[in-house]
Order: sequence, then C-alpha cells, then structure tokens
Amino acid sequence: MRNLISRTAVARGAAGIALACALAMPLCAGCGAAADSAPSASSGVASASGTTTVVEGFRNADLGNGMQPTGSLELDYARCFSVDYFDGGYKLLCLADGARYLVVPEGKAAPEGLSPDIAVIQQPVGDVYLVASDTMCLFDALGALDRITVSGIARDNWHVPAAVQAMDSGAMAYGGKYSAPDYELLLEKGVRLAIESTMINHTPSVREKLIELGIPVFTEMSSYESEPLGRTEWVKCYGAMLDREDEAKALFDEQVAQLERVRGASTGKSVAFFYINSNGSAVVHRPGDYVAEMIEQAGGSYAFGALEGGQGGTSSVTLTPEQFFAMGKDADVIVYNASIDGSVASVDDLVAKNPLIADFKAVKNGDVWVTDQNMYQQMMQSGRIIADLNAAISGSGAETTYVRKL
Repeated sequence: MRNLISRTAVARGAAGIALACALAMPLCAGCGAAADSAPSASSGVASASGTTTVVEGFRNADLGNGMQPTGSLELDYARCFSVDYFDGGYKLLCLADGARYLVVPEGKAAPEGLSPDIAVIQQPVGDVYLVASDTMCLFDALGALDRITVSGIARDNWHVPAAVQAMDSGAMAYGGKYSAPDYELLLEKGVRLAIESTMINHTPSVREKLIELGIPVFTEMSSYESEPLGRTEWVKCYGAMLDREDEAKALFDEQVAQLERVRGASTGKSVAFFYINSNGSAVVHRPGDYVAEMIEQAGGSYAFGALEGGQGGTSSVTLTPEQFFAMGKDADVIVYNASIDGSVASVDDLVAKNPLIADFKAVKNGDVWVTDQNMYQQMMQSGRIIADLNAAISGSGAETTYVRKL
C-alpha cells in the first residue's frame, strides 16, 4: 500500500483541488456556489435551496486532537476527495462538500478529542445502504458487493449484473429511494453507513433522520469530476474505506491504460451524442461535462460544443428543433444515448422519433451508433468506454462493449 502514499501530497495545495471541483460543479444537477462557512457536523453541506456547495480548500487534515498525518493518497485525476493517513491505521476522508469522515480500524475506537464535524466510519465497512447508483460498480470491481445489504435503487433499474443477482437472491434488499427510505428496514438490516448521491441534499430531513438513527451519511461527489477518469478514480476512495488500496490502484491503472491506447488519436470527426425525449426534443450534454470530454479523448469533436450552459445548472440541455438541426446535421457520427432511452433498435426507430434526423450526414453515411443501457452505471469502465467511442468514431472495426452500430 505504501506505493500509494505520498508524504509530499499532504501539502499539495487543497485550494487548487477545490477550485477544480468548483469548475466541475455545474456538470451535475443541483450544483451551487462556494460555501461561505464551515460544514456542520458529519453531514456535509447543503444550501437552503437543497443544492450542494463546494467548500474552497476542503481538504482539512486537522483532527482537532493534535494527531498529524503521516501520508496521503496520491491522486492523478480526481479533485473532489482526499485521503490522509494517520498512525494506528486511521484514515481521514475529506470531500469537496466540506464533509469529513474518519475511518476507524476494526477493534479500535475513534481517538479522543476528535473534531465534532468529523463523522466516524467503523471498519469493517459493511451493512451499507447504497443510494448513489454510480458507486455500485466500484464496490463490485473491488469484490465488496457483499458489503451492500440495502439498495436505494429498485431491482429493475440496475444494470450491474451482480447487483441484480444480489437482489434476486435476497442478499440485497430494496430500502426505498433517497427521498423516502424505509427506516424500519434499515434498522432491521443493521445498516451502519448510507452512501448517497448529492440528491440527498434536496431532502435534508432524510439526512438528519439517518444521522439521528446512528447511520453516518457519506455523500459521494464523483459526478462533480470533469475528467472521466476522475470519476473512475473514486474507486481509490472506497478502496481506502475498505482497506483495499492495492486492488483499487490496479483497477484504476487498467482504465488509464485503456485510455492511453487511444489518447491523442484525433480522427477529425464530429460526434452528436443525444437522446430524444417524450416531446420529440433532443437532449444533449453540455460542453465540458464528462461525456463531452470522453468524446474529445476518444478522438472526436463534440458537435454541440458551442452551447452555452445547461438549464438550471444541470448537465443537460434541451435543444430547439432549429438548434438541433443546425448543430447536429453535419456530424460525422451519431451516438444515441440508450442509457436514458433504450427504445432505439434501428436507424428507422431513431428517425421515427424526430424526422429531422433523416437528413443528418451520419444517417446518410450509415454511421449511427447506440450506447449500451448500462453505460452510466459503469463508472469503473471509463477507459474502456473511451476506447469503445474511439472505435466507433474512427471506424477501426475494433470490438466494442458499451456502444454498437445500428
């Protein structure tokens, strides 16, 4: 594990990390401005409107009792969490919303004099109520799916096979969504940790109730990472939580290797990535978010790169018919987002959703692709997904997993 620890990283400059998170912040729903004050005890930070705030200089290794860090987890892409190591096997996780969590080794107690804003996560980590859907694939990759006993996602909404199997076998129960958990079930199952998405900040009463029941709330912020591999690097956060740092590093390095095979291989082709909503309008990712970045890293240029921000601070933009046609018609490649709309099985299905698409260059040239439905739940496979996109954009003929040609 020591190869993961850099003593110099303790002083790496938390403000720069926080700035990167602040820049990435608008890429997900419910993003807010920088916080004006320190976080409240063990619960992260949410504004009065329910939006998540990013705390400038969020990395704070002061436990409040004089203990000093002996090293920290070295990160390559992620900018919205940090891990500091202390004597005795203690680990401090700091998140970009200002929340702090001390991971306490099995058989030990939290050290005396701990700052009151720090929540305690007791090892061995288990009996988890998982609501942040992106995180399931990380636990699965780490061989720790059995640590999750309650899911905040219904069985039919999972595209992680191991999660579906766990729910079918009864090893994992459905405990209600983020805004309406089944508290009785959580207590019955002995839940000791809730891993939530930032949506929990829209229902602060739920967060408070969980904490009142003695269940620490860990609000993961991988969706705030602008770099695709920054999202994947959150496997190291959970690796630290589970004492599986070596496994996490190996998994992450494998995805970096996937990306390195195609990085910088510009194809000169533009890519339209979108889905058609129930009103027949095209919904696209706004420039700068991780999907647009994956397309760029795969050697393409994002067809909707000239857009100026999303609606309500979200990562998506609903285009007018005129915008959609003007910006998408000359795209060399179409990648249809079946993670949101899985009803497209042919080019005819796509054109039926919006007749304008029949006049798109990519349709005329037969260069239309569709994503796999589970792509959004495969944060652990960012490098592989970028390699697949490169195969689609370049026309290399390489075998793909997460996209297929129509």
